[in-house]
Amino acid sequence: MANRDVELLAVGAGPSNLALAVALEELAPGLARDSVLIERDEEVSWQRGMLLPEALSQVSFLKDLVTLRNPRSRFSFLNYLHDTNRLNEFVNMGSFVPYRVELADYLKWTADSLSMVDLQRGRECREITPVWTDGTLTGWETRIADGEVIRSRYLVVGAGRDARIPDQLRTVNQDRVIHSTQYLPRIAKLRKDLPYRVAVIGAGQSAAELFGAVQNDLPECKPTMVMRSIGLNYYESSKFNNELFFPSQVDKFFDALPAAREQMLAEMHHTNYSGLAPGTMDALYRSMYLDRLSGRSRLRMITMSDITDARDEGDEVVLELTDRRTGETQELRTDLVLLGTGFSPEMPRMVQEIAKSIGLSEIKVTRDYRLEIDQPATAAVYLQGVNEATHGIADSLLSVLAPRANDILQDILAHRGEAPSVPPQPTSDTAPIVATR
Repeated sequence: MANRDVELLAVGAGPSNLALAVALEELAPGLARDSVLIERDEEVSWQRGMLLPEALSQVSFLKDLVTLRNPRSRFSFLNYLHDTNRLNEFVNMGSFVPYRVELADYLKWTADSLSMVDLQRGRECREITPVWTDGTLTGWETRIADGEVIRSRYLVVGAGRDARIPDQLRTVNQDRVIHSTQYLPRIAKLRKDLPYRVAVIGAGQSAAELFGAVQNDLPECKPTMVMRSIGLNYYESSKFNNELFFPSQVDKFFDALPAAREQMLAEMHHTNYSGLAPGTMDALYRSMYLDRLSGRSRLRMITMSDITDARDEGDEVVLELTDRRTGETQELRTDLVLLGTGFSPEMPRMVQEIAKSIGLSEIKVTRDYRLEIDQPATAAVYLQGVNEATHGIADSLLSVLAPRANDILQDILAHRGEAPSVPPQPTSDTAPIVATR
């Protein structure tokens, strides 16, 4: 028997579900008051493992939780800056991209600003099971770590994708393996005066940031960057490419033929994966150059190499690297392995378990992100941030947060037999906002 019954339960208080919570409060206050958002951590954050002091977001602040849906919203990033007395300074900085720590603080500010949706922190989801009534799916029971069960008609999963860990590294001492999502809290526990041999795996932005950060966080370390590619590349970020991240592109991608989808994803790969921001690339190259100039030979880069084996040997992790050009192997002995390997393209384990629980052989979603259920159902489940294969490369990014939240909410309202909701419009005598210098 459920301990609590609600209409909607959202799992994971990351950007996706925070955008949905804001949409609920602005467009469907009645439903908002019957909605719960749970977060497993004690505080709402974003990319907490990589909140490096000087790391910038790669997305414009205008692609926040709400602006592309409702530019007048009190939950906008600009209103956050105003509320925290930093608006003038941000404008004066002349940048469209905020610092990552700033964006994380904006999300926390938004979570603290919710007044209708019940946001519960420190509530880890342990199990989700379907509720059947006379052969019809009528709801979901979500068991929390403390034993409480929340029963809901609608379920929205926005807990993010699973970290990608190379198979060869799953069997070695995990105390010596750190994925980028865990970097800051785990690196803080290490002694700073030891000459760690560090392997950084990957060739994208996360790997490059790890490579730079560990030089400061462990000043005596000797880091080696290991990658399969021939070298490091910039993100492809022309304005024409960036138009493919517009919300309007979701319809075009979803309606495209399978072969066309594959082509678009392949051609867009370097706009988001296996690439570096210009500032990161320049800083990394300068650090390599200065290392050579000083004669320290502290920094090293190994390209076109696969990790074909890994083992523990005493206090070391020994990586077997196979050169993709020659087939020759070499051993890299390390004290610490940092993974800038991103996230698994597979559906998260939580989603796979939900699909299995209702007998789905394939996970497919509608244009409005609702899981397709091939049995009678009055309940529904929505998937956020994991639909790149059907909704395009922007799906896992911040670019479509606000319009996607609206799509999901409008579909829920239609599913409940309610009319679509639109934000209240200003009256004709509303004073215009005048820009002054």
